[in-house]
Amino acid sequence: VTTLVNTKGPSKKKKGRSKRAHVLVAAVEKATENFIEKGEIIAYENPDIKQEMLSAVEEVRKTGEAMSTAAREFADDPCSSIKRANMVRSARNLLSAVTRLLILADM
Repeated sequence: VTTLVNTKGPSKKKKGRSKRAHVLVAAVEKATENFIEKGEIIAYENPDIKQEMLSAVEEVRKTGEAMSTAAREFADDPCSSIKRANMVRSARNLLSAVTRLLILADM
């Protein structure tokens, strides 16, 4: 998120050297799936925080889907500042949801 927000103007790196955007999107999707799976396991193993944990898992699922959509749209049109802003907003929301899930899991 910080890298996306702090990038000003064109990159000084050589073009064609970065990973393909869709590969990175797939990696974020896989990581989100892992958080969801582990969160559900923790929820069912801990009845005292089950409802709160399942709520956090659902928020990760929802924000993960939004991030995936925004990232794919940005990957298809990387010069769009609007699509970049949408992706940054989605990334922040996902980060916030995952943080809440991790805090609950740590309890």
